[in-house]
Parts: sequence; structure tokens; C-alpha cells
Amino acid sequence: MTSEIQVRIAQLSDLDALEALEKQAFQGDRMSRRSLRHGIKADTSVMLVAYEGEVLLGYALVHFFKGRAHARLYSLAVAQAARGKGIGALLLSQSEQHAAKHGCISLRLEVSERNEAAIALYKKVGYRSFGSYQNYYEDTSNAVRMHKRIRAFDDKSKLLKVPYVGQRTPFTCGPASLLMVCAASNEQADVSLEHELDIWREATTIYMTSGHGGCHPTGLALAAKRRGFNAEVWLNDDQPLFLDGVRDELKKTVLLACHNKFQRESEAEGVPVHDQPMSSQDLMAAVDQGKWVIVLISTYRLDGKKSPHWVVVTGYDDQHIYVHDPDFEDDVALVECQYVPVVTADFEKMSKFGRSQLRAAVVVSKP
Repeated sequence: MTSEIQVRIAQLSDLDALEALEKQAFQGDRMSRRSLRHGIKADTSVMLVAYEGEVLLGYALVHFFKGRAHARLYSLAVAQAARGKGIGALLLSQSEQHAAKHGCISLRLEVSERNEAAIALYKKVGYRSFGSYQNYYEDTSNAVRMHKRIRAFDDKSKLLKVPYVGQRTPFTCGPASLLMVCAASNEQADVSLEHELDIWREATTIYMTSGHGGCHPTGLALAAKRRGFNAEVWLNDDQPLFLDGVRDELKKTVLLACHNKFQRESEAEGVPVHDQPMSSQDLMAAVDQGKWVIVLISTYRLDGKKSPHWVVVTGYDDQHIYVHDPDFEDDVALVECQYVPVVTADFEKMSKFGRSQLRAAVVVSKP
């Protein structure tokens, strides 16, 4: 590299050069001009460009996600004539700095297993692989998933191997979470939509504050028990759940009937219900024992809405709780919903729902 190389945030005036570089750098999986423009303009992204004089040598695009402590290096490209000059390493370093300033603690990326040069660069600067995606790229090559801590924390994470299952309706986060547990226990487990809806019918409260009913923690534990697991509930409220957000008397009557039925069934089928919240220490101990924990959170810190939502705890480290979030959007890569790091203090706040500060968790294990 020479001192004449400058890295800055991209502007719309860079768009023509970026489009030309994209076509030169990639044979497939190219970003469209529209996507490049979005990367420049979006508040949730930063596009960095490296220039030598008037010549574009490379770019890096980083995406950020509300409520999540990691960023994603979506794309990094270096012009053919500039390769071997350290441009990729420079852009990577600048991307890490911008992500850290944005409050992120790690940067993630995917790279083709065939791109040995890129993988060597990432490993050289401290990235480590934590999974893969099969047939991820247009040429059917697999993607190696890598990440790096970009802030000074010890990297001693305890992660469980949990296959990801996304919810296929707006109201089946609980069933999708239980399907992930089923898949973690048995790779051949049925994770179909039909099974997802079966669990919802078993565990639903029928009504919620609005719309379709969500899963009652005891109902979800009973569904796990009926599928051959041990299950127990940690719940800091023995009153009927979610009533404080419902005004309609009929809905209240139905919620109460569901709650009472789940209580009777839990006693009859031997599902323990602990009348206290599950602490972070209890949660980590469960992970250490190879158990799966499904936790009710409020989505307020994720999307600004105050909706109850189930997630699966997939690990922890000294500073964070990791979760699989069954809720995903079509324009967001599934990698962003898996092993999502949440600062432990933030997770404790997220896992309190409503004015009553409801805390609920379902611990599932093999018999």
C-alpha cells in the first residue's frame, strides 16, 4: 500500500465505479445497482470505498441489526489490479472499526469454501469459523461462516449445536422454537409446517392482546413432554397470563380457561412448574448440562414493538447470551437469526414482558 490510498464512506457519486468493480470482481452472486445504491443510502449499513487518486480499488459493505450485538460483512471486493497490496486487509480493518463504533461486539461474514485466499486473510486477522451453509452460492459452493470479536472480550463461548427452524406464520414462534429443540435432539425430526401447527394447537392460549393466540409456557412444556422430552417451566407469575393486555371479557374468559387447563394437565402429566424466574446463572447451568431453554422475551428492543416472542437459547459466554430467533424476514439472511449475541444485561431486560414483568422459560432435555 501507499500513503495515497484513502478509505472513506461511499457516496452516490461512487455508484458507477462500484457497479463496474462488482462486475469485475464476481462471476456470480453479484449485487445489483439497486442493492449497491441501497448499501450507500441505508441507515442500517455502511459502505466503505478505497481509492487511489480517482481509481476505485475496493469496497466493503457492512450491515447492522437493531437489538443485536453483531454486524455482518455482507460483501468485500478488491479490483484485480489492486490485489496483493493489502487493500482487503485495510477495508476489513476499517469495517471492524465502524462496527465497533456502532456498538457491535463481533463482525460476521460468509465466504466460499473455494476462496482460499480470502479465508487465509480472515484467519490471519483473527476470524474463526463457526459453521457452514451448504450450496449457498450460485455455483453451488458451500459458505464458511466466520466471525471475530472486534471489542476486547474473552472469546470463551459455550455454544450448543441447534439446527435453525424459522417460524412460518406470525404466531408460531413457540412451536418453531420447540421444533429447533426436536431437530437438535434428532436430525431426522419432523420440522414441517404441519407439525408446527400441531404444536400451536396444543399450546396456544387461543387469544392474545390482539390477533391469533400465542403459546402458553406450560402448554409448550406439555407439547415437549408429549414428544418424549423432559420439560419444566420457570414462571414468576401463577396468575393467568397476558390478561393485563386484554379488555374483551370473552377473551379474558377464554384465556383463563386455557390457563387453568394447562395447570391441571401439567400436574397430571408430571411437568414441574417453578414459581420463580429463571436466572442467568440457572440458564447457563442448563446449557452446561446440554439442556435447551426456550425463553419468552419482549420484542421491544428488537423492533420497537411490545410483543411476546419465544426464542431458543443456544449458548453463552462471559458477556452474552446467544439465541436462535425463529422470526426472520425474506430480505434478511438466515445467518442473522442464528447464534445472535445479546449482552447478558440486555437479555435480562428483554426477558421481562409487559407491565407485570412476566418472566417465563421452558427447559427441555432428553429423558
